[in-house]
Amino acid sequence: MTKRSVKHDTFTIERSYAAAPARVFFALSDKTAKSKWFAGPDDWGVARFEMDFRIGGRETNSGGPKGGPVHRFEAIYQDIVPDQRIIYSYDMYLDDRRISVSLATMELKPEGTGTKLVFTEQGAFLDGYDEPGQRQRGTEDLLDALGASLKGAPVNA
Repeated sequence: MTKRSVKHDTFTIERSYAAAPARVFFALSDKTAKSKWFAGPDDWGVARFEMDFRIGGRETNSGGPKGGPVHRFEAIYQDIVPDQRIIYSYDMYLDDRRISVSLATMELKPEGTGTKLVFTEQGAFLDGYDEPGQRQRGTEDLLDALGASLKGAPVNA
């Protein structure tokens, strides 16, 4: 029997990008643009990527290293203000085991000719997957990949 536990954590990450808020929003909201940076390491395969970007719409992204486990992200968009804010709730799975449930907010703020992105996650980390620092590092890597994508540089290298 699995020992049940939950650990709550909140973290905030800030990034500055030399791109206007509309361009950053496009990279977050367009399926083709997002697929360039929202992925695991290069040696991971992508099993599925679906995106219905609208309030109430869903996003699913799954993949992982050869031989597993499969990492799966399942989100529902709760609030969208073009070029300003995206709020979504999401579950993370390893294979079929739910490891967390989170609420994430991405705020896009003009910063000179660029954008300051403020990402805040409030998470419930479940059943032994209680290292929120790992999630924060993974999110930092994804936001760095977003920045590289906005510059046209290789991502997830």
